[in-house]
Amino acid sequence: MERQTRSQRRLRRRRRRAAAIGVLAVLVVVGVVFVSCLGGSSTTSTTTTKPSSGTNKPGHNAEPPSIEAGVEPWQLQAQLSREEVVANGSGLTVLGGITPAGSSVAGVYTLDPATGTHSSAGTLPDAVHDGAGGALGSSTFVFGGGSPTTFATVQSIATPAIPPSGSPTGVVAGRLPQPRSDLAVTTVTVGKTTTAYLVGGYDGTTYLPGVLSTTDGSHYSSVADLPVPVRYPAVAALNGNVYAFGGQTAAPGSATTATDAIQRIDPASHRATVVGHLPQTLYGAAAFVILGTIYVAGGQSPAGPTLTQIYAYVPSTGKVLDAGLLPQAVAFGGYATVGSGTSAIGYIVGGEVAAQSGNDQAGVASGSLQTVLSLRPSPYGGPAGSSAAGAPFSGKLLVADRGNDRLLVMDPARNLQWQYPSATMPAPPGGFYFPDDAFFFDHGTGIISNQEDNHTIVEIGYPSGAIQWQYGHPGQPGSAPGYLNQPDDAYLLKNGTITVADASNNRILFLSQQKQVTGQIGNGADAHVPGTSVAYPNGDTPLADGNVLVSEIHGSWVDEYTPSGHPVWSVQFPTVNYPSDPQQLGPDLYLMTDYDPPAEGRVLEFDREGKISWSYDVTAGDGMLKKPSLAERLPNGLILVNDDYRDRLVAIDPAINSIVWQYGLTDTAGTVPGLISIPDGFDLLLANGTTPTHLQTG
Repeated sequence: MERQTRSQRRLRRRRRRAAAIGVLAVLVVVGVVFVSCLGGSSTTSTTTTKPSSGTNKPGHNAEPPSIEAGVEPWQLQAQLSREEVVANGSGLTVLGGITPAGSSVAGVYTLDPATGTHSSAGTLPDAVHDGAGGALGSSTFVFGGGSPTTFATVQSIATPAIPPSGSPTGVVAGRLPQPRSDLAVTTVTVGKTTTAYLVGGYDGTTYLPGVLSTTDGSHYSSVADLPVPVRYPAVAALNGNVYAFGGQTAAPGSATTATDAIQRIDPASHRATVVGHLPQTLYGAAAFVILGTIYVAGGQSPAGPTLTQIYAYVPSTGKVLDAGLLPQAVAFGGYATVGSGTSAIGYIVGGEVAAQSGNDQAGVASGSLQTVLSLRPSPYGGPAGSSAAGAPFSGKLLVADRGNDRLLVMDPARNLQWQYPSATMPAPPGGFYFPDDAFFFDHGTGIISNQEDNHTIVEIGYPSGAIQWQYGHPGQPGSAPGYLNQPDDAYLLKNGTITVADASNNRILFLSQQKQVTGQIGNGADAHVPGTSVAYPNGDTPLADGNVLVSEIHGSWVDEYTPSGHPVWSVQFPTVNYPSDPQQLGPDLYLMTDYDPPAEGRVLEFDREGKISWSYDVTAGDGMLKKPSLAERLPNGLILVNDDYRDRLVAIDPAINSIVWQYGLTDTAGTVPGLISIPDGFDLLLANGTTPTHLQTG
């Protein structure tokens, strides 16, 4: 059982880093010497964009907000990393980059974050990756880079409109004083003059300490020398100063080393100093200025995992605070901030994942990415530095980890606090197999779980693990008294009654603690005849007034019934293939998933007339769902979903239609902390012992 906190885990990483050896695996696979860089650009653009779904804006002397990072519902047209990304009005310009096969590209295109539209916007004279991009005047520049060796070329292209009006070819605008790749650029605008600052890098042999400035892309001045020369730093500018976070450092031999140093460059005094330290060494991260705070996201740890961590750095105090987690580990992605003030949104475009491990791993397990991430102030989870910064829930999260035949309980920091069965909590007679759902009851002192393909229901003491009650015959489906056939959604009501959708018997049962059937909806016939029969029901959610909300898979019906079997209302969904586990959100507002459509899974809000008012329906990429069986709205408005066949739990912010939290690696089953397999149910228990998504059972 893993009970360590994030801070303890980070401390262990820092202690291990001195012994870390080996080369980042992705560099070896590509087979070329990637003199690489983020190639992104921070910006002080004042362009306004759509505000976030809410801001946890700090007051005077308060800590800055934590960050909500979301997987955009659209993706890049192809996997890409080490490209240059520059803010362009309300959108982004993407220049160059490298493919998973190791080929540099020369293409330029624009991204409209509001729509996800990609548009070709021209071609650079030379294919390039590992450069750095910035906008000066009416042109967008790529400074240095490699293809594959380091060069001094500076390329430019007329900054395209969004959408672009043509597809021009860029020009070679000049040369750097020496070859340089693996650098980062940020721009600072004072009055009408914009200056680009080039920080860090590599000439093919030597790490370059010199920081350069330019206002035209052709002429360069020396600003300062870094105390710690680095490649792949994350760079941002704030209040006239330039900050570099982490970066790869020079080391003898083949070992990759990095620094945790935060270096401040003061252009006015021409001085660069180390002003702080990150909690861990990293390189290839991204940096953003949002609400007067610099946030550092992702990156790569030397000879270790690609990171999901987000840090907040407050220059006025020197504090480095935990600000949340990315839903996708990423390093070497292009990055830029669009907008300013409360409208500022950071974007990480593409990138790479070498490997992942630990509780905080999330997203695609490894390889180059098509994913685009957005970062904005979080409306939930508390400020940066709080114990649950950026977490989508408080209290305890129960997970029915069906593919691993176990139940898990975790805290907001993802620490696993309880697992059943275990060495000290044996499985019930007949085994614990195929836990389809699990819910807390009696103020969190017990858990009820239906084992669908084991044809049983069990009540388990929490946290003792003692079996308190069991119904059904393990491994023996049937319809006679005492038997079940694919039980689904078993709940224990406050009055002691158990409700369950006995799916393959086409009925909803009400059971007493004495194991007597006290009520039934459906006569066993597989047909939708309200008041008489139900067609393969898989949901029986208890409602506040004592009624139950039923989903019928065959025919795609959702119904409300009284406990005596009287139908209240019924609606059919011709566009839904497999309605699953409907939940009531309001007087005439409901939520469910479409578990098994022909392609991607969906989450839907609807009313009693069958009108769908909102849906999450991402058709490709990391944001796509596959056989999601349960969705519930959390107290903060996020929608938590078990994405069964992508081996993860995700939280979706309906205000931005993005996955903003994930537990588990996408499409990767496992049993170690941070991994699950076909999660098929979950429940939330608050500190006061209530279950906010089904108050009538808690």
